[in-house]
Amino acid sequence: MISHIRNFSIIAHIDHGKSTLADRLLERTGAISERDMKEQLLDSMDLERERGITIKAQAVRLSYDAPDGQQYELNIIDTPGHVDFTYEVSRSLDAVEGALLVVDASQGVEAQTLANTYMAIEAGLEIIPVMNKIDLPAAEPERVAKEIAGVLGGSSDEVIAISAKTGEGMDELLEAIVTRLPPPEGLEADPLRALIFDSYFDTYRGVVCYIRIKDGVLSKGDRVRFMATNNVENADEVGILTPAAVPVASLGPGESGYIITGIKEIDRVRVGDTVTRVDHPATTALPGYKEPKPMVYSGLFPTVGDDFERLRDALEKLRLNDSALQYEPETSTALGFGFRCGFLGLLHMEIVRERLEREFDLDLVATAPSVAYRAFTTAGATIEVRSPQDLPAANQLDHIDEPFVKVMIISPSEYVGTIMELAQSKRGEMGELTYLSPERVEIDYELPLGEVVFDFFDALKSRTRGYASLDYEPSEYRTSNLVRVDVLLNNQPVDAFSAIVHKDRAYNYGNTMTRRLRELIPRQLFDVPIQAAIGGRIIARETVKAKRKDVTAKCYGGDISRKRKLLEKQKEGKKRMKMVGSVEVPQEAFVSALQIDQDG
Repeated sequence: MISHIRNFSIIAHIDHGKSTLADRLLERTGAISERDMKEQLLDSMDLERERGITIKAQAVRLSYDAPDGQQYELNIIDTPGHVDFTYEVSRSLDAVEGALLVVDASQGVEAQTLANTYMAIEAGLEIIPVMNKIDLPAAEPERVAKEIAGVLGGSSDEVIAISAKTGEGMDELLEAIVTRLPPPEGLEADPLRALIFDSYFDTYRGVVCYIRIKDGVLSKGDRVRFMATNNVENADEVGILTPAAVPVASLGPGESGYIITGIKEIDRVRVGDTVTRVDHPATTALPGYKEPKPMVYSGLFPTVGDDFERLRDALEKLRLNDSALQYEPETSTALGFGFRCGFLGLLHMEIVRERLEREFDLDLVATAPSVAYRAFTTAGATIEVRSPQDLPAANQLDHIDEPFVKVMIISPSEYVGTIMELAQSKRGEMGELTYLSPERVEIDYELPLGEVVFDFFDALKSRTRGYASLDYEPSEYRTSNLVRVDVLLNNQPVDAFSAIVHKDRAYNYGNTMTRRLRELIPRQLFDVPIQAAIGGRIIARETVKAKRKDVTAKCYGGDISRKRKLLEKQKEGKKRMKMVGSVEVPQEAFVSALQIDQDG
């Protein structure tokens, strides 16, 4: 019965207890036995467990027996909390009618809490505020309840206090889900419209699509059409997730589950597409998702050249499970064939790289990340620059625009000074400063995206002892004084080490890279100059000294001219060798230098 279905998402800032709350709901409704129970049950990836974060949205169906004797069907989607995975959250909000907004009772409202709240309000969802971790000694329930009420505009009495760890308050929360969240709408008689909100590739069964039925009924054996790609397939299996996959005969309006059609060609399925039946088709598709806009670009290259095709296949399969990932082929003189990939942030980039290495057994090198600039040439053309190699020569360049973002920082008020100092050093322009309470403040800034995505978050955390939180969204492009710094080994540019930086930072970047490469590149039989250059001007230089054979070892006594003659002969040989010799840069040096660049 559709009136007894509740679809909701769990949204929160990172580390506020979403996955633990999902565990308790699974336990309390009997969806999982005590024997099979383990922490972070819905975080199925090893990476999620190791890092203690949710990377992928996970769907699960529960049966809840209410005290009034009625049985309700609860469909939960547990979502990520890190700003890099906001796209996962936005997709899950399209598949539900309500949301549990979880806030840590010791931390209070954070930047991502506000961002997720605004997304849920824009999606027209009913929000239940939940205050978690009330069992902690540092918990301040009264202050945090007032903060939450201030954000949502309601009363602090509406906030449900729970401890997902101990299970306290879970009965009250389940009752609130049933009474305060609206049931879905939709009629069985209408043409089928099912929204694909996620998918993944199974080696044996092909593409598995997670769907939410908005209208109509989907049964096993139905002929279905994917409206965006116009593919017609058979519904070989229809099922629900409890959290294990359980096949069922059919899914009706308001229900969530999965569909397997046996599709093996990955490009024939798109997340955000609408599935309808061939014999009773819908005329209009459901509103899909807006395309995610990559924030950071980086090249991914296999360390073994023969793995290029394997990397292509791996990226295709991963994109099915992570639709925010974008990629296109790229060639590097230093690293060979690879792909230029677009990511939502540095954490997203790190996770994708680790997933490719673990799940597909690849060994990869990632080039220094960069953001997308716009270069305007003297001929009047506009070029999108995703890689330093795309930047036109200085004599053809009129100016460069770089992307700026609106940044929202929430922090204890004692750290306002140090935050302002940090933002100023990153070329930030301050906006509003709002006190959410006497102890907590919200500061708005406009900052260059290139400064934010690299080390701003880490610097903010270290300067505020981990108390500040940050969220950002794209703002506009502005003209900036940017230059490309090239790194030359033995007078040959190495494209993998090039970077676009602000002119004020160019000397610092060049100095750092040349010094570190000097430590990483093994000594050759000749001197290797390592130079950083802007156009034709050298701004920094280091030298890897040559290995030298002691040619005077057998020269005992005698005139000094004999030794000098031998040394001059060696010097001539070194000079000839340097002219024809090429510098072998070991793979580890690329990995270490680029890793250092990201960290520093």
